[in-house]
Amino acid sequence: MGANLADLVQVAATQRPDVPAIVTPDRTTTWAELDRLVRAVSGGLTTRRLDRGDRVAIVLGNSLEFVTSYFGVLRAGLVAVPINNSYTATEIDAVLSSSGAKLVIADRQTSQAVRHGAPDGLPVIEVGSDEWRRLTVGSTPPPDFETDPESLAVLIYTAGTSGQPKGAMLTHRALLSNLEQLLRVQDPAPMTPDDVVLIVLPMFHIYALNAALGLVARCGATAVISDRFDPEGSLKLIEDHRVTNIAGAPPMYIAWSAIPDFAARMGSIRMLASGAAPLLPAVYHQFASAGLTIWEGYGMTEAAPVITSAIVTAVSKAGCVGHPLPGVETKLVDDAGVEVEEGDPGEIIVRGANLFSGYWPDGADGPDSDGWFGTGDVAIADGDGDLRLVDRRRDLILVSGFNVYPREIEMVIANAPGVAEAAVVGVTHPYTGEAVKAIVVASAGVDLQSEDVLSYAQKHLARFKAPTIVEVVSALPHSVTGKIKKGGLKAPSLDAKSVSDISDLLTEPDVADPAAQTDSPSS
Repeated sequence: MGANLADLVQVAATQRPDVPAIVTPDRTTTWAELDRLVRAVSGGLTTRRLDRGDRVAIVLGNSLEFVTSYFGVLRAGLVAVPINNSYTATEIDAVLSSSGAKLVIADRQTSQAVRHGAPDGLPVIEVGSDEWRRLTVGSTPPPDFETDPESLAVLIYTAGTSGQPKGAMLTHRALLSNLEQLLRVQDPAPMTPDDVVLIVLPMFHIYALNAALGLVARCGATAVISDRFDPEGSLKLIEDHRVTNIAGAPPMYIAWSAIPDFAARMGSIRMLASGAAPLLPAVYHQFASAGLTIWEGYGMTEAAPVITSAIVTAVSKAGCVGHPLPGVETKLVDDAGVEVEEGDPGEIIVRGANLFSGYWPDGADGPDSDGWFGTGDVAIADGDGDLRLVDRRRDLILVSGFNVYPREIEMVIANAPGVAEAAVVGVTHPYTGEAVKAIVVASAGVDLQSEDVLSYAQKHLARFKAPTIVEVVSALPHSVTGKIKKGGLKAPSLDAKSVSDISDLLTEPDVADPAAQTDSPSS
């Protein structure tokens, strides 16, 4: 295996030429065919007067063209910049301008927004156009060259640990290292050459890009690709193609759990992975009761992406993201960088060959001189040493100087009768600094009252942690991978179905209650 991530396609084509590599609604492409297409794209790109290291933006949905463009860019010695294909022209412009992209590949649906957002003179190649055909048909592949594993492969924009979108610089070394770290786990194996993998998560996101597509290429497995998630349609894909492996996110499992015969239709499944956002315990247990194990993991763009997984110890537990992968180190530290006492929450810091090289363009805020990188995520290790995520450090709520982690409260409220989903945020309060606000979605057919949620929370949480504002809404906003977008949830929007009782906030937390002296999640 070479030092260029795209070499994985060539190796798979040599070892498994006739095995299906990519299955899309209109065609099946073998590894030998995929290798030829990737070589054609890389050859076409070399005619565009691009220098090695130049950035090429890819604004495409899940498709064969995304795959060939991605690996073609890498094979040509260029840097791939995947961009969310639902971005507006303004958002696209921000990424193109920041990255200094020299070329954009887009599809017909996104090309208009791309052209409106692209800086003047930036070439845009539309998939299916004459220019795309000239790029991909009959192009002579570039001569082989040796890739420096430390050279930049992917520039992927993320909120990072500061909340502001920044370009995470992922080298070939980082991406390939994470694949090898994953494959050092054998029982259960995250992927095998015989797997048929459903990829419905967007490939512009690092989870699908490397932990799914990259791992498929590393194993020479088969990817069944869909550009959108439809619960019934995806179950039909699973049945029709005998899918064995799913790279999933919580919204997918929630949607499937509402289909009465979902388990029977998943009879071919060997591996169910869940990442990108926490999975509700109720959904985990529903799958488990049907004989289907969901293996949760934790990662981030800056780690290419997987850091921990329950597959490491082969023990799956609800709400648990497991141990670090082989070759990855983690520690839980306090604000001073000191490891916390056993059982206490702390920020996850991570070290490993899979880490990024800092943020574009100068590598700022990357791993420290000892190789450690602070994730900004707070976790607690249970009695088995498995990590359970608590929250983001930046989401911490301070109530009268006491730390309140929204994730802990969300997990409790999610178990309240009639609650389908919950988000917790901090809102400004003149007496305690901040107050806890919960925004909840009712289960189908339930007339959920805010008072019921408040009462449940007060029975299961220390007084200073329990919400004092509850708002019932029809839906919560989500990112493409299922994370709740909390940016617009902080305003205390009180209406007929909201309750605000500030009386408890006028007193300090009940420090006589042992539960008020710990930041540990409630069980």
